[in-house]
Amino acid sequence: MIDYDAGADGIAVIAWNMTERPMNVLNDASIARFAAAVEAAIADAAVKGVIVTSKKRDFLAGADLTELGRSADAATLMASTGRFHALMRAIEKSGKPFCAAINGTALGGGYEIALACHRRISADDPRIRIGLPEVSLGLLPGGGGTQRLPRLIGIRAALPLLLEGRKLDPAKALAAGLVDAVVPADRLLAAAREWLLTDGPQNAVQPWDRKGFKIPDGGVFSPKGHETFVAGNALLHAKSWGNYPAPRNIASCVYEGLITDLDTGLKIESRYFVNCALSAEARNMIRSLFFSIGDANKLAARPKGVPEQSYRRIGVLGAGMMGAGIAYASADAGLEVVLLDTSPAQAEKGKAQARAILDRRVQQQRLGAAARDAVLARIHATARFEDLVGADLVVEAVFEDRAVKAEATRRAEAVLGEGAIFASNTSTLPITGLAEASARPENFIGLHFFSPVERMPLVEIIRGRRTSDACLARAMDYVRCIGKTPITVNDSRGFYTSRVFGTYVGEGLTLLGEGVLPALIENAGRMAGMPVGPLALADEVSIELMYKVRKQTRADLGKEYRGNAAADAVIGLMVERLGRIGKKAGKGFYDYPADGRKQLWPGLAQHFKPLAEQPEVGAVKRRLLYVQSIETARCLEEKVVIDPRDADVGAILGWGFPPFLGGTVSQMHSIGLDRFVAECDRLAQRYGDRFAPPRLLRDMAATGRAFYPA
Repeated sequence: MIDYDAGADGIAVIAWNMTERPMNVLNDASIARFAAAVEAAIADAAVKGVIVTSKKRDFLAGADLTELGRSADAATLMASTGRFHALMRAIEKSGKPFCAAINGTALGGGYEIALACHRRISADDPRIRIGLPEVSLGLLPGGGGTQRLPRLIGIRAALPLLLEGRKLDPAKALAAGLVDAVVPADRLLAAAREWLLTDGPQNAVQPWDRKGFKIPDGGVFSPKGHETFVAGNALLHAKSWGNYPAPRNIASCVYEGLITDLDTGLKIESRYFVNCALSAEARNMIRSLFFSIGDANKLAARPKGVPEQSYRRIGVLGAGMMGAGIAYASADAGLEVVLLDTSPAQAEKGKAQARAILDRRVQQQRLGAAARDAVLARIHATARFEDLVGADLVVEAVFEDRAVKAEATRRAEAVLGEGAIFASNTSTLPITGLAEASARPENFIGLHFFSPVERMPLVEIIRGRRTSDACLARAMDYVRCIGKTPITVNDSRGFYTSRVFGTYVGEGLTLLGEGVLPALIENAGRMAGMPVGPLALADEVSIELMYKVRKQTRADLGKEYRGNAAADAVIGLMVERLGRIGKKAGKGFYDYPADGRKQLWPGLAQHFKPLAEQPEVGAVKRRLLYVQSIETARCLEEKVVIDPRDADVGAILGWGFPPFLGGTVSQMHSIGLDRFVAECDRLAQRYGDRFAPPRLLRDMAATGRAFYPA
């Protein structure tokens, strides 16, 4: 677990080597063994200096979140953080120089160990990431990071790294002051050894332990410090709306800790760390953003016994925005892509969209020109179905029309090999119905990408009634191949993501129809943690598209149609009478002036008379959030979604459900099912059956069952 070797030259090497884990992590057992090695090096008079490194590909990934999740009380957590702080202080005050030789990614507690060393040297490998990303999981650096980093590089430079959880490559880490040197990987240990034997002895005291130490660029009460915290607090609240304890606690750690000495600052950090670690927000974020997304990326739900599919060549039908995005993502992953449309010019237009994405990456210095050209060379724009010969998979991304999709399916399958998969990128049309046009429905599946494809990490895989296990497994292999996160759902109208996402927009429209002020609706949505308000989202999606989808659904289902009548009425009025169809037309619930910022259309008050007494914002937030969880529960009851983890991952990655709530299922879990059911019953009595809890929730609440372990 920890290898220790004291050399004849007086340099001891402490190497992390957790062979039973894929990565080195900090837990009670590994920290104890690391402490024993540190104590041995300090006690050995023959040891002049110490190298801390790793024998695994990565340096140290940070805390063992499984063990952290089992910590149920503040006293236990305070004691463990106190022991870790004492160990880091023992390194700093040992009188012997310690050098961190960072051979791979060093994040969280791993980088905090490096911070406690007197020098940090990184291998020159652009794949390495260095930083303190704990905030992304609802935590804060609890091993001294909030105290050492600002003392090392200054408050203004450190706060963005801490508050945004940035992970830097070695070159950027060197420029930011996170490491002292970057050397070729094969010289890493030699460079560390050289420093320890030459400059190390006179640098065996940390800057903050030297007499007269001053914080770089000014302390908390300096003009720059005052400006940083005043402006920073305002920006922080504007971004988080107070929903996330971790950023607020990080800012407090830095402010309070840096007006005192380091040891007192570490005690302050411990208290704030425990406050975060035991919060519902952190538990939710760790569950969904770490464990559940990790399981999805590892294809935990992949059918067993199906050989892994490797992809070489795929086809994409339709070179519009979605098709071009899918082609780009696939080519960027190294696949040959046949991008097909109705004419060569249309296909080339889609390829040009991929070029535009790549050009932006080149301008941002995230990609070289030669690499861009290599990706583009893998995209073959064509109007000939014959060019699909040899494709392992074809993704159809044509217009949302059954007849158009059916024709594309038949023409593609006519030239594809017997084992090729055909996938539809539809967001609403049932896969089982679309598969009727296929000669091999067992190889027909849904792959619902999200726009813009190049930025959205989720793919919703929809299994039709006749889709085989082998087809599902191979589709999951493709999604992993292109670096996306898959969730798997069963076929139904709207599937999972479109169906539940629609309830957020629909509730916003219902509130508008009831006379709730548009600004209150939009602000409540953002304050609840959603990326944008429901009215703005309706404009983005297109009110006209929503109108057409509802019209088609009503025609398909007839008497079985169970839409939201209030929302349907608002959409009908906007499209049929007012001609305000959304952002693409420059007018919807908002106005979109060519030379200015969007603003809510003043005419809304004329058509949706405001209530004399407006609801309080908490009530509006509750309706916007609860309606999404209720619909998710229906999807679980109907077996559209099988695994609650997929529901939570899909909610966060698919439409931006607030991460601090952990997803639509985790929200119910955090509230408690008995309380959630009772609150929804009250909402249903007042606002309608869309809030009525399904039998699944009532039964679970009555028997004390939960979606996740306590």
